[in-house]
Amino acid sequence: QLQLVESGGGLVQPGGSLRLSCAASEFTLDRYMIRWFRQAPGKEREGVSCISRTGGNINYAASVKGRFTISRDNAKKTVFLQMNSLKPEDTAVYYCAAAATSLNYYCSDNVRDYNYWGQGTQVTVSS
Repeated sequence: QLQLVESGGGLVQPGGSLRLSCAASEFTLDRYMIRWFRQAPGKEREGVSCISRTGGNINYAASVKGRFTISRDNAKKTVFLQMNSLKPEDTAVYYCAAAATSLNYYCSDNVRDYNYWGQGTQVTVSS
């Protein structure tokens, strides 16, 4: 059973930066595509970014493009989300989710495709 643990959230001022981590228990992380989601109070869950098994396919939501960067280190069994130029509207609980796939460049947009979820980490952007 794959387990995911997010960390790195916290309170930051507008314009600041945070780096989120998603640590995995699976020995061979490159079997999985990884997607970051977030959910703000009173809003629906939304996809933030996705990275394919070996990083060859990456996408971002329009709201974070140019400010956030997703990456993965399969040897360290960790996926990262570097968040720069943070805005109050970025405030949310951030989750990482994973699904096994045999396709090197597959990166699903569908939340129903993801089988494994972390518990989330709170990001609060406020002055």
